[in-house]
Amino acid sequence: MRLTVIDIVIIFTYLISTVVIGLVLKKVAQKSKSNYMLGGNKLPWYMLGLSNASGMFDISGTMWLVTLLFVYGLKSIWIPWLWPVFNQIFLMVFLSIWLRRSKVTTGAEWITTRFGHRRDSNLSHGIVVIFALVMCFGMLAYGFIGLGKFMMIFIPWDIISPHIPFHVAEQYVPHLYGIAFTIFAIFYAIIGGMTSIVWADVLQFVIMTIAAIVIGILAMKALAVETLNVPDGWRSPFFGRTLNDLDWSGIIAEVNSKIASDGFSLFTIFFMMMVFKGVLVSLAGPAPNYDMQKILSTKSPKEAAKMSGFVSVVLMPIRYFMIAGFAILGLLYYDRLNLMVGGVIDFEQILPSAISEFVPVGLLGLLLAGLLAAFNSTFAGTLNAAQAYIVNDIYLRYVKPEASNKQITNMNYITGIVVVIISIIFGIFAEDVNSVLQWIVSALYGSFVVSNVLKWYWWRFNGYGYFWGMVAGLIPALIFPYVFSETLDLYYFPYLLMVSIVGALLGTFLTKPTDEETLKEFYKTVNPWGFWGPIKRKVVAENPDFVPNKNFKIDMFNIAIGTIAQTALVALPIYVILKDTLPIWITIIITVICAVILKKTWWDKLPEN
Repeated sequence: MRLTVIDIVIIFTYLISTVVIGLVLKKVAQKSKSNYMLGGNKLPWYMLGLSNASGMFDISGTMWLVTLLFVYGLKSIWIPWLWPVFNQIFLMVFLSIWLRRSKVTTGAEWITTRFGHRRDSNLSHGIVVIFALVMCFGMLAYGFIGLGKFMMIFIPWDIISPHIPFHVAEQYVPHLYGIAFTIFAIFYAIIGGMTSIVWADVLQFVIMTIAAIVIGILAMKALAVETLNVPDGWRSPFFGRTLNDLDWSGIIAEVNSKIASDGFSLFTIFFMMMVFKGVLVSLAGPAPNYDMQKILSTKSPKEAAKMSGFVSVVLMPIRYFMIAGFAILGLLYYDRLNLMVGGVIDFEQILPSAISEFVPVGLLGLLLAGLLAAFNSTFAGTLNAAQAYIVNDIYLRYVKPEASNKQITNMNYITGIVVVIISIIFGIFAEDVNSVLQWIVSALYGSFVVSNVLKWYWWRFNGYGYFWGMVAGLIPALIFPYVFSETLDLYYFPYLLMVSIVGALLGTFLTKPTDEETLKEFYKTVNPWGFWGPIKRKVVAENPDFVPNKNFKIDMFNIAIGTIAQTALVALPIYVILKDTLPIWITIIITVICAVILKKTWWDKLPEN
């Protein structure tokens, strides 16, 4: 165990500071439901952007991305499109504006603005709540596993076990660590609500930025005296049909087995599937998690768009400076890493092992505090979203609509604890970080896509179509991972899509359209583009001054430019650490050109409301 007194003091100073933030902001959160769930819509967009970025700077995701860069090199900049990371660009360009115009508290509550208050709307509302909770439990379990595996490196179990009065099987040690460190995130998230989460996230992002800069500099110093031994294709972001230029034989032969087990070998097919799924998921809008809650917490639609754009600008360079630093250190000193878990190599241990091996005393405490902060940020944001759905969309809708602020506050506390317990149970049954991540981004998102694309862009789509589209996708999403256990989740995404399409179309055409007044009100308020012809004509006839949305072409153009800029921001810090001068200047020029274009075609044309 390399933790010194200085490191431990730094870590506990951070943990205690989050508790103080929760206590200080407790009264603010208790003023109203809006204050607790959305910060009263008073928080500035840049703070919410930093908070959202901090929530995405999580331990589990960072462990996964370090592993990807270690194994795939510059080609790894494409793999996060699985998530997809460019969904932030779709949000920035138009979807955050549309979502914020609805003036609701949760994604499930938004359903009533689109489908009204009839039976089909209630069914749709119910299925969104179920999906949101499953999503939140999966995300919490994902972070929970990563935290446990991470902390095992620094606090070996053989030091702790003599002081524990009960036996813990080796495979469940990460979960015990996860429970211990989760307590702090639970405290400030449950006590202080959204305002507490945002202030804690800003503190956490500052810590992570300092830690990222330190790690990147350490890697650059190491590269000045050591030679990086990687396959020929490792330094190139370009790829062919397969990954033949990433042959690790004679360097680190075990990495070839890792590539084969990931299922990414046929990279062109994998890339095409990833883009196809990514565009559909992005068009569907944000999943009902912490990202959506941050959008709904902004002051206005204009600030919602700015917030979503700001996330990529602050997150990508800082996060990838750290990721590249750790991956390079791992490659340079691979023989010094401890990657053995249960007798086999676990490449997800590269990050914690590299930290343990290369980070000096004092900085180790700061870095661990930062990565704990990253976990807490993701955990707290997701927990807040889950609480919002249970309290707002179940308790206040069906159980006690007239509940007082005190009763709502108590229910928030209770649901927070219950959600954490369930997420721990989810985590116990999960194999590893990658398995949970693949299931979330491929299987679970597959059930989400069809209904949530059609709800924005097609007037005839109704609540029954939404409900049956979600059900038809959600059931196989929960079953397929067990039936096709040897298949990469991404590759059965098309089957989930087809099943969902059938359910959505049958549900829509076998039932009546949504009430016309509801559709007109939705169209006037949100003003989306898409297949809204019949409704648009009636709204314009009744309101001649109404200006329909004709921004489809410019929005698609801005998405293309934004995605190029975002990808350049991912590649830039990697090239900086590698000291590849020409690629550095190319990525800088690409980023600047994209920024100038977006200033004229997006920023200057943002609507006021």
